[in-house]
Amino acid sequence: MLALVLAAINLRPGITSFAPLIERIAEALGLGRGVVSLTTALPVLLMGLLAPLAPRLAVRWGLERTLVLCLALIAVALTLRLFGQQPLLLIATAALVGAGIAVAGPLLSGYIKRYFLERIGQTAAWYSLSMAIGGTLGVVLTAPVTALLGDRWTLGLAFWALPALLALAFWLRLPNRAEAPGEQRAGLPWREPRAWLVSLYFALQAGLFYALATWLVARYHEVGFSLLQSNAFFSGFMLIGLPSAFAMPWLAQRFGRRHLLMAGCGVLATTCLGLIALQPQWQPLLVCMLLGVALNGTFSLALVLPMYEAGSPLAVSRLTAMMLCTGYSLACLSPVLTGLGRDLAGSYRLPFLVLAGMSACMTLLALRLAPRR
Repeated sequence: MLALVLAAINLRPGITSFAPLIERIAEALGLGRGVVSLTTALPVLLMGLLAPLAPRLAVRWGLERTLVLCLALIAVALTLRLFGQQPLLLIATAALVGAGIAVAGPLLSGYIKRYFLERIGQTAAWYSLSMAIGGTLGVVLTAPVTALLGDRWTLGLAFWALPALLALAFWLRLPNRAEAPGEQRAGLPWREPRAWLVSLYFALQAGLFYALATWLVARYHEVGFSLLQSNAFFSGFMLIGLPSAFAMPWLAQRFGRRHLLMAGCGVLATTCLGLIALQPQWQPLLVCMLLGVALNGTFSLALVLPMYEAGSPLAVSRLTAMMLCTGYSLACLSPVLTGLGRDLAGSYRLPFLVLAGMSACMTLLALRLAPRR
């Protein structure tokens, strides 16, 4: 369990730590919003494109040893951000982080299915909570750490290599276990309609999260709030999601109606995004906190779906790989398109209305994902 928690904490800070500094980085490097958003969009794209490699690598090297390599790659990439004044190198580190996360995500779902079969809901709750904590810490601590380190944003970004190295040291001590021979020739479930429903639901959820992780602060700053206030709203969005990320998988296992929980979170997210687009001055902290409850809840529930849908650890990894491949390949477009939409429209109102529409579609998909008898 400790290995799972340490690995999960490191799956988000390499991406979310850009949010508090993104405008500053764009100004320092002379980059446009569309280009600088690649620091978020590129890892998300690779998290999708490379996810199908995860089951193959687990068959070849073993699940635990492959996860060690993923953590090592993340740690190296974050360390290289010390030299982030070079735009190409900074974007390359984002790509390396995305590659490490792409393979680690499906394998951690299989890890839960293998070692916690009787406690999937509870263990998935800790897994999603750990990821939410990592993502939140990336947002909340990056700016203060940067200030403590001489106000050098490269040091603030590279700081997140430290927890990755800690997790790597722990995973190196775990024994490796080979996959069962009968599992080694199966492919991803591309021909299963229900697998596509799961994947499209995850695509909408991830697209919303990464668009907000990149541009929510900028939206509130645009309408007159200070950067300090805007970051406080975003911190509220991330922090309040922690109990939601933990509670939703547990509730899904306890009551067995996860599709209704997913739909309820979707309705709440749609309402909040509509308010941010049309009435951003109305109770911004409350709106952001409710949005955090909704989106962190949908994320943790989406992570649970493959664990209930598939039978064996490697089958869970394969369905998760398809879900992440499809989901992140589509979701990577949302930060870029939101930034480009802002440049074309002159404000974030229209892009945020589009995000509200995406949330409404996610709600309808959730109702189609009722548990099978």
